Amino acid sequence: MAFDISRRWVLTGAVGASVACATACTTSGTAAAEAAFPADAPSAEPELLGPRGGVALLSRNENPYGPAPSALKMIEYAGKKGAYYPDIAGKKLAAMIAERHGVTPDMIAITTGSGEALCAIALIYGQKGPIVAPRLFWDTTALYAVNLGMAEIDRVPLAADMSIDLSAMEAKVTSETGLVQLCNPNNPTGMVLDPETLKAAVKRMSATTTVLVDEAYMELANDPDANTCIGLVKEGHNVIVSRTFSKIYGMAGIRVGYTISSPETAAKIQSTSMSWISGVGLAAAIGSYNDTAFLDFSKGKIVEAREMILATTGVLGLESLPSQTNFVYFKSGKEANAVQQAMKEKGVYIRGQYMDYNEWTRVSMGKIEDVERFCKALPEVVSA
Repeated sequence: MAFDISRRWVLTGAVGASVACATACTTSGTAAAEAAFPADAPSAEPELLGPRGGVALLSRNENPYGPAPSALKMIEYAGKKGAYYPDIAGKKLAAMIAERHGVTPDMIAITTGSGEALCAIALIYGQKGPIVAPRLFWDTTALYAVNLGMAEIDRVPLAADMSIDLSAMEAKVTSETGLVQLCNPNNPTGMVLDPETLKAAVKRMSATTTVLVDEAYMELANDPDANTCIGLVKEGHNVIVSRTFSKIYGMAGIRVGYTISSPETAAKIQSTSMSWISGVGLAAAIGSYNDTAFLDFSKGKIVEAREMILATTGVLGLESLPSQTNFVYFKSGKEANAVQQAMKEKGVYIRGQYMDYNEWTRVSMGKIEDVERFCKALPEVVSA
C-alpha cells in the first residue's frame, strides 16, 4: 500500500506479521529549507540540554527545529546584555502581540512560559469554586493549585469520539464555578473543536464564570484564525486565552508565554508573577515573533512527520485521533506503558499512560529522522 505524502512513505507487509517502513529521497524544497534552518551546533556538553546521543525524543511536544535563527541572533545580543535587568523588552513584546491580534497592550500578560500564567489563573479562580474541565486535558497547572489545597477540578467525561463534550461541560457550570478550563487543540488528544460550536458555548459559559482557553498549539491548527477565541476577548466576554513560545517557536527551554484578556484580568495575572522574565527569553521572543519563514518551515516539517505517523498507524489498523498539533494520540491495543517501555528499549521516547486510558499512546513530532525510527519500530512493538 503506498502513500503519497511529503516524504513519499511506503509501508508494506501484513499487519501482525511484519510491516516495514521505508522513505524515498527528501525533496529539493525540504533540503533547501533544512539548509536555511541548520541542525544544532556542536556543544562541549551535548547532553546538558536536550536528548542524549542516539535518543529519539518524541515525548514532550517540543519543536526541535527551533529556536529560529532570528531568535538565536537576539539570544546572542541578550547574553551580552545579561548584566542588566530587562527594561522595556516586555513592553515591546506586549505591543507586538497586541498589534497582531488587534487588542491593546494592557490586555497582554507575559509570563515565564504559559505555564506560569496557567498556574496563576488556577490559584486565583480555583479558590472561588471548582475548575470545570474535560476529563482529559493538560491538567498540570490546574493540579498545581489542587496540590496546594487551593482548587479542585470537576472533570467532565469526553464524548464517545474522544472530543471535549461542550454540552456536558456547560451543564456543569453554575454561579459557584470558579473557572472553566479548555485546551484547544486539546492535549493529549490533539483534536480541535468545531469553532462555531466552541465560541457559542464559551460565550454562554463566560456569562456565568471566567473561561480559560489554552491555545498552546493553535498556531499548528489548520486554520488558527478561525479557531481562536481571541475574538471573544475583543468582544468583551469574560474569557482568557493563553499562548506560548514553547511549541511552534521551538523555545520550550527558554520559557516565554502570554495571555490575552481584559486589562483588569491581565493585571491580576501579571501581579502573580513570581519574578522577572529572562531578558534572553524576551529578546528571543521579540526576534522570532513575526518570523513567518521559520514558522512556515516548522509547521511544514511537523505536518510532514504527522502524516508519516498517521500513515503508519493506518496501515497497522490502529485507531488514531485527528490531530491538529505536533503529536498524535493513537490506540495500540496494548498497555500504553508497555508500548512506552518497548520503544524506550529501541531508543525512542514516547509518552506512557494518561489516567485510565491504558491503550492510548501519545507520540510527539520530532525531527524527521526520529519520527522514521518510531514508524519503523511501531510494527514490531504492537505485534510483539
